[in-house]
Amino acid sequence: MKDHLVRVANEADFILSRQRAEDIHKHAEFESACAQYSAEKRDEEKMCDHLIRAAKYRDHVTATQLVQKIVNILTDKHGAWGASTISRPREFWRLDYWEDDLRRRRRFVRNPLGSSHSQATLKAAAENVGNINVSEDDVLKGKRSLKNQAAAAAHHDPESDAPMDADDDALSSLEEKELENFTGPVNVSTAAQLLAPAAVVRGTLSVTASELYFEVDEEDPAFKAIDPKILAYTEGLHGKWLFTEIRAIFSRKYLLQNTALEIFMANRTAVMFNFPDAATVKKVVHSLPRVGLGTNFGLPQTRRISLATPKQLFKASNMTQRWQRREISNFEYLIFLNTISGRTYNDLNQYPVFPWIITNYEVDQLDLTLPSNFRDLSKPIGALNPKRAAFFSERFESWDDEQVPKFHYGTHYSTSGFALTWLLRMEPFTTFFLNFQGGKFDHADRTFSSVSRAWRNCQRDTSDVKELIPEFYYLPEMFVNSNSYNLGVMEDGTAVSDVELPPWAKTPEEFVRINRQALESEFVSCQLHQWIDLIFGYKQQGPEATRALNVFYYLTYEGAVNLNSINDSVVREAVESQIQSFGQTPCQLLIEPHTPRSSAMQVYLLLQTPLMFTEQMQQDVIMVLKFPSNSPVSHVAANTQPSLAAPAVITVTASRVFAVNKWHGLAGHSVSSMQQQTDQQYQLPVEIDPLIASNVGSQRRQISDLLDQSIQISSQCFVVTADNRFILLCGFWDKSFRIYSTDSGKLTQIVFGHRNVVTCLARSESYIGGDCYVLSGSRDATLLLWYWNGKLNSIGESSSSISTPRAILTGHDCEVTCACVCAELGLVISGCKEGPCLIHSMNGDLLRTLEGPEGCVRPRLLQASAEGHCVIYYDEGHFGLFSINGKLLGRIRAEDNIKAMLLSRDGQYLLTGGDGGVITVLAVHQLKALFAYPGCDAGIRSMAMSHDQRCIIAGMASGSIVLFYNDFNRWHHEYQTRY
Repeated sequence: MKDHLVRVANEADFILSRQRAEDIHKHAEFESACAQYSAEKRDEEKMCDHLIRAAKYRDHVTATQLVQKIVNILTDKHGAWGASTISRPREFWRLDYWEDDLRRRRRFVRNPLGSSHSQATLKAAAENVGNINVSEDDVLKGKRSLKNQAAAAAHHDPESDAPMDADDDALSSLEEKELENFTGPVNVSTAAQLLAPAAVVRGTLSVTASELYFEVDEEDPAFKAIDPKILAYTEGLHGKWLFTEIRAIFSRKYLLQNTALEIFMANRTAVMFNFPDAATVKKVVHSLPRVGLGTNFGLPQTRRISLATPKQLFKASNMTQRWQRREISNFEYLIFLNTISGRTYNDLNQYPVFPWIITNYEVDQLDLTLPSNFRDLSKPIGALNPKRAAFFSERFESWDDEQVPKFHYGTHYSTSGFALTWLLRMEPFTTFFLNFQGGKFDHADRTFSSVSRAWRNCQRDTSDVKELIPEFYYLPEMFVNSNSYNLGVMEDGTAVSDVELPPWAKTPEEFVRINRQALESEFVSCQLHQWIDLIFGYKQQGPEATRALNVFYYLTYEGAVNLNSINDSVVREAVESQIQSFGQTPCQLLIEPHTPRSSAMQVYLLLQTPLMFTEQMQQDVIMVLKFPSNSPVSHVAANTQPSLAAPAVITVTASRVFAVNKWHGLAGHSVSSMQQQTDQQYQLPVEIDPLIASNVGSQRRQISDLLDQSIQISSQCFVVTADNRFILLCGFWDKSFRIYSTDSGKLTQIVFGHRNVVTCLARSESYIGGDCYVLSGSRDATLLLWYWNGKLNSIGESSSSISTPRAILTGHDCEVTCACVCAELGLVISGCKEGPCLIHSMNGDLLRTLEGPEGCVRPRLLQASAEGHCVIYYDEGHFGLFSINGKLLGRIRAEDNIKAMLLSRDGQYLLTGGDGGVITVLAVHQLKALFAYPGCDAGIRSMAMSHDQRCIIAGMASGSIVLFYNDFNRWHHEYQTRY
């Protein structure tokens, strides 16, 4: 009995113990779940707090910018308080981050942070902190300050690793679901680094269903160590970007690792991020819109394309074929190669690289027909001088360090130091350079001060194998010390200021123009593929690189090191420092020789176009078309692209009768026109509008609404949309401008906004779908910028709602008489009845005043090209040529009273016509007359050019249009290779 009781008691004790253990386990599980829930809630609250704080910061920044904009508008010399401002502080300028279609950054904007950096002048050589140009060891030392910041920012604190791992877990489960069904507000959140030209900052990147956020970690010691002047020039520290603004997404390398992304925005800037690993990059891309690389390179807009390797992009794109067929320029092709191979303005260590082209910097006149004036592009810069090539070859052969593979060059052709050396005279690069150099300019003898000296150094100095940057081919301002920096005195007593140009270039503009011309020359076209082989192609690495004398230090090549496999933080920091010091070679794009470009002769034969070298095949005057009304043809628009449903030449007379004249094209000049002629036997390029010719239903072509009596009808009163379907007309007494259908003649929209009669209209180039900007100028001395919606065929979001302008542009004192808007440059240029022309940015900031030369006070006509030139015609025959940054480049006076002018697409030629009835072709850079067409029997009132630029259509005061045959190539070859 006793044994039984003991056994039962033991069993009961065991059961109770087990239950107690289960209770403890359940309690522990409960506590763990509570802790986990609390941690998740804390993280969520932290994230919300984080986002709220970031939103507040952004709102504060936006508000500050708006207040500053209002103050600028009021206190500018053209503003309401302009006259009362007694003493103005000196204005400083900086290069804007805005890029045009060829990724050129040319626009300068006011710089409130600007200074002449008087404290940065180096008093003696002994004070020099770093030296960019002397030896490879010094390259390493001179970059230490910037490098340490970047290296510090590349590490993660142990405390921050835990939440990052948790985020990764959340993200991995996310892949199994549709992102659209995600319940939380944030789809992806990850640790990231914002990569800016002179700073790398850690923070958190968050992606919601419609927006992208970056919030910098301000508590990070590396962030606190960054110079506040650098941070002031760094955009996106508390960034927010809408999905609708994203235009392209590229995979990028950072420190030779494939862990970065560069995102291009609608406002023509780009932002770049680095992530913990490649898997995170993939998750972020999959949570962003499917935009691919944009619409430029003939590639589908998919996420797969954004994640493709540079090699795959090169193979899949149509740009090489387009370059070979000469549809794009050498400059455009090099920019494309730089872009897909990972070169970026956001990482100075991977700045775009361009070749030296010209070798002669000594003569007074440069002959671009002499091969001896061109560099041999089949050799790297280090192998051009035979003596120096022998030195590098011997170094390679005698190298015996087993730890480091053999190399010819210890320095690279492109490093952050070299980029800053070239761009030293412009902000924000001046500030970046000073930060890089310990707050002081370099010794005067080592500063970039002469183009010919820089070329000589690249031929003789064994530690200088620098190639160029794209700015050498488009940015004259980089050679001018416009901020008056004291850059020191060289040992021979010469003070360093503006860059000394070769004798054959009298101005920076001329140097850039001739340099670009050399780049586009036949000598370069036929051997550029060999330079591409060295930088981007099969001679970049391996035995071919050895044979070509083209091997660099091993840590400059992609795949040379896996940083994640280095556990020792000291070693990793040292490797990162080396990568940043020695430069980085672009990603290799091809492993076989690049195909050469087709010759110009071959291309012209294939296109069946008249050769520039042969006798002219066409008469100057192709046809004359007379309209029954006899009223002067005040406006001509030629939207003749073959892709349009109905290519046409639209004319509008002074009596507001318009005609939609069908375009057939020039016979024998293109395949499409030949096909059209087999369909319809119409030999002349333009067929008169049948409604006008037959006079049946011609009331559909009459705009009968009354204009203000004081308005003088001119070409600038009209705008025709890119698809030929609508005419916009201004000058109405009710202060509106109106939109009419060209098909039915009916009024489709009335747009109000001005406080007085609208006097001129202009439109920008069209985007895909027909969207464009429309600009209206008025007697109220303001301009309004509107957005034309190509889908809805109206100004604004819908034709029924009240339209609001995108920007209001002020600064004129009287009636606006002429204006143009260039969407690619983001600029609006306008002139008024009395006074100077003004340049505004498209968001309304007044950037520049174009003060006309003596005698030029009343601007009447205005044309700007995407190449950055602005031509203004003033009363009494005066012309002024300006750069978009406000510099007067030239002036002439014409005998004729000019009524119409037109710039060619490349901005090299200007067509003018006036009361004399003669169309004259001028070379823009000299404003020199090249050719005059036969005179007409009446004055010219308007002009347009066909899409292929082969036909000039002039609207005459006699009520007819005259078509002239045009070929810019004849002047291109006759004039442009002689100086």
